[in-house]
Amino acid sequence: MRIRWHGHACFEVAGSSVVVTDPHDGKSIGIRPPKVTADVVLVSHDHFDHNCPRAVKGLESTVIDEPVMTVEKGVRVEGVEAFHDEQRGTKRGRVTLFRFELDGLSFCHLGDLGHILDEVQAERLAGVDVLFVPVGDVFTVGPEGARRVVEQLGPRVAVPMHYRTLGLSLSIRPVQDFLEKVDSNRIVKVGNEVEFSSDDLAASGTDIWVFSE
Repeated sequence: MRIRWHGHACFEVAGSSVVVTDPHDGKSIGIRPPKVTADVVLVSHDHFDHNCPRAVKGLESTVIDEPVMTVEKGVRVEGVEAFHDEQRGTKRGRVTLFRFELDGLSFCHLGDLGHILDEVQAERLAGVDVLFVPVGDVFTVGPEGARRVVEQLGPRVAVPMHYRTLGLSLSIRPVQDFLEKVDSNRIVKVGNEVEFSSDDLAASGTDIWVFSE
């Protein structure tokens, strides 16, 4: 299994199929566009920095942008409805949190989650192997909120995303603000991509994998 980061909230999860999350076009947010073709494209919400499936879509790609439960290209996907803000979507609307399973591993991508999860959401998403969680504040949960969400879901690995990077045109907080709130002994810097199997993941607790461009 391989995970590659394409900046912001866009990740490529590749095994027997390729899943790409929240693709952007690059130029609209000041970073490089993703260079990948996906079997399954997951779009958490219809904002410009998360909704550019044409950038990664092949002729036979499946795009999922609603809270549905389905199996596509060997990938089991479950979408859970949530909100982009702490006022139940009145400021920025709704988002879909995607749990998906590929080659025996489970993943969860939280898109632009703007609040702590309620009990029903947490129950549906808990126990995944790899959690992609926004940490940049302003448009999503911030460092403390992200820490609490990680605690709620208890993944084997948490991957911070949606934070300030070089060139990014969005005024959000850097990943370091989140890393200061977690156990420094659990932080692993993995570069732009990482290959792994289930045996490489934490047997207990949560490791924090930090990607870099």
